Amino acid sequence: MPGKYYIVELTSEERRLLKRLINTGKTAAYKQRHARILLLADEGREGPGMIDDDVAKAVGCGSATVERVRKQLVTQGLEAALQRPKIDYSAQRLIDGDAEAHLIALACGQPPEGRNRWTLRLLAEKMVTLEIVEHCSKDSVHRTLKKTNLSLG
Repeated sequence: MPGKYYIVELTSEERRLLKRLINTGKTAAYKQRHARILLLADEGREGPGMIDDDVAKAVGCGSATVERVRKQLVTQGLEAALQRPKIDYSAQRLIDGDAEAHLIALACGQPPEGRNRWTLRLLAEKMVTLEIVEHCSKDSVHRTLKKTNLSLG
């Protein structure tokens, strides 16, 4: 197994701060867990320098969490390592207001020849062939129809 890429080396002051976080009862559980991870993974003079798997077992989390917390400490600092990871929800919507209106019009209109009703997959394919959207999944169509309380049945 290759060596660790992100080495945790805490100062005496950082160790004191982390121990204080763990011992105070008013700190969030995830912050206490992150503090314990950092203290156990510390390879400085005062730290035990445990490997990720042992730290994970001792703290009760996965080794990926240990690695992520170590990486956050080294790249972003102590405050970032004690926070939850920020999730980026900025993915652009496939079906905007204009496309939504087209979808509703399609769903309310006549189904294709040889079909009794529209299916989610047929609607998604039709949206692409009419060049309303570049690509579209049946799940996107389902979410949009559900949001507008429209049923295909």
